[in-house]
Formats: sequence, C-alpha cells, structure tokens
Amino acid sequence: MTISRRCVGSARYLMIGAMCSILMVMTEKPVTAAEQSNTSPEAAAGLQAASWLTTIPYGAVKVAYALGGGIVGGLTWAMSGGDLAAAKEVWVPSMTGDYIVQPQNLSGEKPLHFIGRSSENAQQELSAQTLH
Repeated sequence: MTISRRCVGSARYLMIGAMCSILMVMTEKPVTAAEQSNTSPEAAAGLQAASWLTTIPYGAVKVAYALGGGIVGGLTWAMSGGDLAAAKEVWVPSMTGDYIVQPQNLSGEKPLHFIGRSSENAQQELSAQTLH
C-alpha cells in the first residue's frame, strides 16, 4: 500500500501547525495577564484561549493582505519609475499593523490595527494619547 505524496505533504503541514500551536500555548502567560488587568486567572485563561483561537484566522488573512500589499507595492515601484515613496505608501499600511490578537485587544485595553501606519503617525498618536 502506497501513500500518495499529497497525503504526506498534508500530514507534514498538519504536524508543523500542531508544533507551532503547542509552542504558542506554552509560551503564553495567562497569570501575567490576570495580574495586569485585575481579572481572575480563569477569565485571563479564557481571554488567552480566545485570543489564540482568533489569531489563527486573523493572522492568515493579515499575512495574505501583507503579501498582496508587497506585490502591489512592488508593482507600484516599478510602474512609477522607481519611486520609493509611492511604493512605501502601499507597503507600510499593508505590511505593518498587528499580526497577533492579544488578550488586551479582546478586552478593549489595546486597539487592534489591521492596517498599519507609519512610525511618524504612530508617534503622533501616542503623544496625543499621553496628553489626554
């Protein structure tokens, strides 16, 4: 009985995904999240699990969006005659931003930015928040 290459490839990707998931779970610290937000350890663990589960589809969509932005930004650079500023107008919003959903995003303590912004805009926003 032979196993097709397609099944072996699928099993390999499944194993890599399982290993990454285990590493993500092992490296997170729900107790620290509970201490910071004054919630019970059970609630913090629930937020951690929810953030991990939402990160999987969100991260996949964000990576696809970033790859598309990289391609479109490259085409923008080529079609504009090598204008790096024009390409960065596409690259920065598509490739920056949050790739992982954190418990603070779900509890409303920290905003989740799908579309990124330049470091100058981020600094201006941060200084405006600290003044209030």
